[in-house]
Amino acid sequence: MNTKSNTDQAQSKPLNHLGIIVDGNRRWATKRGLAKFKGHSQGLKILEGIIEEVFDQGIKYVSLFIFSTDNWRRSPEEVNHLMKLFLKYFNQDSQRLIQRGVRFKIAGRIAEPLSDKVRQAALDLEKNSQHNDNDKTVVLCFNYGGQTEIVDMVKKIVEQDINSEDVDLEMVKNNLYQADVPNIDLIIRTSGEQRISGFQLWRAAYAELCFIDKFWPDFTKQDLIGALDAYRGRHRRFGGD
Repeated sequence: MNTKSNTDQAQSKPLNHLGIIVDGNRRWATKRGLAKFKGHSQGLKILEGIIEEVFDQGIKYVSLFIFSTDNWRRSPEEVNHLMKLFLKYFNQDSQRLIQRGVRFKIAGRIAEPLSDKVRQAALDLEKNSQHNDNDKTVVLCFNYGGQTEIVDMVKKIVEQDINSEDVDLEMVKNNLYQADVPNIDLIIRTSGEQRISGFQLWRAAYAELCFIDKFWPDFTKQDLIGALDAYRGRHRRFGGD
């Protein structure tokens, strides 16, 4: 007979998928009297070390919210600089992680207004790492919006001419961006903001939340480990528990 309590069962559920909303780059730069693009540059620089620590902690998936569909409303100068940074990351900086067996997936609208160069670089990043380790998957939420994802999911189902009676949870999941990616267990957001800003709305249904009062460029491996330790001390409940 299973004598394990519901509380113990909830507590023992592993952390399989971590989501991170990387926020605060611009405020980090402003606080130091630097141009905003310096914050974005520094934010990308710390990605590799954080990603490596995630996998060292035994987590199989990490989703990173790096560019929202709402970010197009920023100044053309800032957006252009961001696109140059992403182009460099997709083509060059990510290669060290690929060589270490990391698999990249892109979640978002890989279409206009992205330039052909940026779009192709994102697709190549995914293609060039597709045969790497399934236990080391980075999902880059790029030109991503949670509501946009749901709209695109509905369109895909409608295009398949499926009867409404046949639409269920599994069908919705199978028509999301990167359908094989599992639900998120924990979301970390930096910069002190306490909202998820549309990040992975479907997969975040039962995610635990951790808000950290540090700008993303100041986020360290120790901050990550602290958030994971706090998560592991929580009793997760899923409605029926």
